[in-house]
Amino acid sequence: MTKTQTAADAVKTIKSGDRVFIHGIAAAPLQLIEAMTDRANELRDVEIVHLHTEGFARYSEPRYAENFRVNAFFVGANVRKAVHEGRGDYIPVFLSEIPALFRKGVLPLNVALIHVSPPDKHGFCSLGVSVDIARAAVECADHVIAQVNPQMPRTLGDALVNIRDIDAIVEVDEPLPEMPIPELSDVDRSIGRYVAEMIDDGATLQMGIGSIPNAVLASLTGHEHLGIHTEMFSDGLIDLVESGVVTGEKKIKHPGKIVAGFVMGTRRLYDFVDDNPQVLMLDIAYVNDSAVIRRNPKVTAINSAIEVDLTGQVCADSIGTMQYSGVGGQMDFIRGASLSEGGKPIIALPSTTSRGESKIVPFLKEGAGVVTTRAHVHYIVTEFGVANLYGKNLRQRATELIGIAHPDHREKLHKAVFERFKTASI
Repeated sequence: MTKTQTAADAVKTIKSGDRVFIHGIAAAPLQLIEAMTDRANELRDVEIVHLHTEGFARYSEPRYAENFRVNAFFVGANVRKAVHEGRGDYIPVFLSEIPALFRKGVLPLNVALIHVSPPDKHGFCSLGVSVDIARAAVECADHVIAQVNPQMPRTLGDALVNIRDIDAIVEVDEPLPEMPIPELSDVDRSIGRYVAEMIDDGATLQMGIGSIPNAVLASLTGHEHLGIHTEMFSDGLIDLVESGVVTGEKKIKHPGKIVAGFVMGTRRLYDFVDDNPQVLMLDIAYVNDSAVIRRNPKVTAINSAIEVDLTGQVCADSIGTMQYSGVGGQMDFIRGASLSEGGKPIIALPSTTSRGESKIVPFLKEGAGVVTTRAHVHYIVTEFGVANLYGKNLRQRATELIGIAHPDHREKLHKAVFERFKTASI
């Protein structure tokens, strides 16, 4: 019996009450997702688990509330409304620990919907741009359905999946979702310069996605011997590799290699990682293991936040009680960097929101989640400078943070310090 089927036939294995994993980020298997959703009238109480997925998540619409329920590890824009309105849920968990939820049977998987490259001559497909938690899902799911696409890059490392381990194949030929390179603002560039000045030659970098990480990368053209060990990277890294700034030669773990769990960007990025032996796409339980991260020299972890309170508590996943994103790998790398010899854990964010509200606040919003505790925080960076909180008491921290807050909000913050500590900031 051939494994190759139509999408409609392949998803018939999904039953009411199943837990279904969906491959994440740019690897979301859109045709399989649509075919599953088309079967809604035949299904009840199907639990959908995934990280952020690109593309339309029709299964999260109100009309399918009795058929599908999102149980997300990371809340992206396409399921945010469902979670906010009570048709979906969010699991707060470190990114490094999600594979263990599958492997230990805490969240057994009935079906995994994945998106892979065509098999090579040895019968191995590749998970392509998203290995992260998908590696564990393929190992643990009772039934694996793969959307096979010649436009999926063939990445190496833990990405390879033998065709024997796939139960059904659906052939497609369509481009992956792309994320355009963001235009940098003056605030982004200023933050990027401050962070770049903190990065030593020979450092190992972790960075996220978006304008601030790109601004940092754009400011590193004069650096030497940088390495990469990161949960993800985007287009901003390519020029530094091609110009010889990123060589990885000083790394202890995987010297000379770019280590990541997933990538998201433009076609240029997907072409860069395709069959590139310099890039190792690895299981996120390994990539984000602080014991692995700390072994590299001068690990500099650059992450962002929604708001930071005057004691250094970092909220990065919610706006008050509204779940905006997820815990992700921030704590994995903040801790790993702090334990690395010469490492620097950095939280970088604009001083204000788009509406002019301060992101440095006396108290986090009611219901906000603390992603990185004040005991883990070292450096906070805004366009107004760098606050070093390591070894500082609460009042000293407040003084440091007010110094990098927007000037329009500093008086109010000083008053908050006096009300809290019964004395002025230091």
